[in-house]
Amino acid sequence: MAPTTRIPDVYGPGTWTDASFTPVPQDTARIFRLLCAQTPGFTQDEALLSKVNFTGEDFPVIPGPIKATSVAAALHAMCGVLADEILTLRGQEEEKREINVNTTHAALWFGCVATAYLDGKDVLTMVKENVLKDVLPDWERGWTDTPLKYRATALYPTKDPETWYSLHGSMNAAPVLKSIGIDPGTTVSSNEEAASLIAKHTTQFSPSELEMLNLTHGFCGSICFTPQQWNTSSMGKSLAAHPLVNIQPQPHAIPTPPTAFPPLDPTDKRPLAGIKVVELTRVIAGPQIGTILSAFGANVIRLNAPHLPDINIMQLTLNAGKRTTTVDLRVESDRTYLQALLADADIFIQGFRLGKISTFGFGPNDLLCMAARRQKGIVYVSENCYGPDGYYAERPGWQQIADAAAGSAYVTGRALEHTQGLPRGEAVLPCLPISDMTTGVLGAVGALQALRDRATKGGSYVVHAALAGVNAFALREEVGLYPLGTVAECQERFAWGEMRGQHHVLDLLATVWGGWKRVLGAYLGEESGWYQGFEGSAFGGRRLSVLKPVVQMQGGGKACVEWASPSVPYGVEKLGEVAWR
Repeated sequence: MAPTTRIPDVYGPGTWTDASFTPVPQDTARIFRLLCAQTPGFTQDEALLSKVNFTGEDFPVIPGPIKATSVAAALHAMCGVLADEILTLRGQEEEKREINVNTTHAALWFGCVATAYLDGKDVLTMVKENVLKDVLPDWERGWTDTPLKYRATALYPTKDPETWYSLHGSMNAAPVLKSIGIDPGTTVSSNEEAASLIAKHTTQFSPSELEMLNLTHGFCGSICFTPQQWNTSSMGKSLAAHPLVNIQPQPHAIPTPPTAFPPLDPTDKRPLAGIKVVELTRVIAGPQIGTILSAFGANVIRLNAPHLPDINIMQLTLNAGKRTTTVDLRVESDRTYLQALLADADIFIQGFRLGKISTFGFGPNDLLCMAARRQKGIVYVSENCYGPDGYYAERPGWQQIADAAAGSAYVTGRALEHTQGLPRGEAVLPCLPISDMTTGVLGAVGALQALRDRATKGGSYVVHAALAGVNAFALREEVGLYPLGTVAECQERFAWGEMRGQHHVLDLLATVWGGWKRVLGAYLGEESGWYQGFEGSAFGGRRLSVLKPVVQMQGGGKACVEWASPSVPYGVEKLGEVAWR
């Protein structure tokens, strides 16, 4: 495929924009090959890579210049290739097995946390009608019950008119508001008034002062850097030293022999059938890793910390195919139960910030010792904001922080200056939980490859999936950004509503959903063929329909990628009664 000419700095320092537009499926195929070539240990066998087929709308279906859809679709395709290899290892050789990825499906998947139906009604409509609360257990504990709390997670101006800052309430906004001089009990009448009040306070601080304030208090936060600022920073260089798909064999550990996959059950020939996964995560990125693995057949037990809030609506989609329980790592008996579960697990997924979980005895070295005792390797998947090393590695962070740090929010703001007349200098989050969802599929790629290697080479593996990593990769020169004309055409086609720095990612998701419904209604209907349905769900006994897995594979006439059971609420089973089936 011929190289594309790119123009520097169209969307600000450190950006690279394609001189001409390439249709999304075709460009995705190029990015797929790029990622495959850059991932150590990933197959370069043309017979396997050529099984992948990309289809979808020619033109972008999400706002902005970032090729987020193509990056995510390429990673999904890598999952498919690895699943194909694993099926072959398990005796399911089939030369004609195809791996199909629809790029429009991959774009809709960014919004899948809300792209669901209960008894035929889409859940965003149910949110607007305030009826979804009747069927969802409440884990949010009032984290957005006032406009000030809700708007505490957004991008705001600083004393420097050229630089914005990402505040994050971390589902407990009161301390963050107090730190910038706002009484959390202050009464405001709307989200807009709340944002105006917060901006009045953030503009009293320089970007560096806000950064130090957050560091001192242990809060999440980030300056909205340009891509150039991030790439030339020490932290940006530390992360760039690793491949995006970051799988680290553990040769220092006591050797363990190759672990063959269990025999396939004739009734379940999905690639990961019989693989046991423990998932200790929150919100989106970490749970998405487990959700993808469960679609490939893994037996996933998800653990929530009972004292930490989570987002209610995500119970509908991010628990697909899983069982759920709770674990409080502060309690010795809970730690004992978790150790018992891990004793026979193949994969452990954890979303705590780097180093935190080791204080409870569940760090990588702890599980390597366990693997040595049982003589069966473990795949340890760690999802965080900044990656495995560097001076920010142990700092807490969410999607919005990574979007700001690596330059995505800056680039999105510059694009909106052209398409919506946004004030100069304003930063805006990408329009969906893109880096969260992409980090989820990134972690799944690493887990699948590590499982394959454990079966053929033995040993244990540590996988790192970093939110900032997927942001930075999508802004690289070799990936490129869409031309201004393409972004403007997308805006005109979908007539996206206003997008501003003060908008929460859930606001932006609703804005995008509105455009999709107008233009892509054929994709979004429950009976469109893009959904997997379940009768009699745990949510009031209602029929639950969720967007199908992005990767579509067929083997022996049966789908190789689908969920065996619907989502269930957080913490359904008692920890002491959970055992592997």
